[in-house]
Amino acid sequence: MKNKTNIVFVGLGSNRGEKKKNILKSIELLKKYHQKILKISSFYRTEPYGCKNQNTFLNAIVKLKTELSPKEFLFICKNIEKVIGRKKSFRWGPREIDLDILFFGKKVIKSRILTIPHKDLHNREFVLKPLKEISPGLVHPVLRKRISRIKS
Repeated sequence: MKNKTNIVFVGLGSNRGEKKKNILKSIELLKKYHQKILKISSFYRTEPYGCKNQNTFLNAIVKLKTELSPKEFLFICKNIEKVIGRKKSFRWGPREIDLDILFFGKKVIKSRILTIPHKDLHNREFVLKPLKEISPGLVHPVLRKRISRIKS
């Protein structure tokens, strides 16, 4: 049985290696996995979140269309991180690439392996700014507020 098509927002971030190249390669790999890219935000240089003593990040957000389930899509994101060269590190540590599923349609999921919408995204300017750029009318399914109205 075929899954329903969902609009997904993915946050991409890199602060190790060739940051822009890591993000662009991740987007190309998403396309290779047959995900239809609808919009890509501008790239934003941001201060690290959590662990402050590390290089600045380059962040962007991709809006795409998928027929995969959230769990299948998560598997693809983790695989892309491996291909780009992400290594196990400490929480909020430096990374070649980080792909975070921010929204998956209007789904609200809280499991051991996946939380959608991404928890705490409403407090992260490096997520809100690019989201406001590409989809200001998007409604957060838990907060029930438009992205354009959320202040970090």
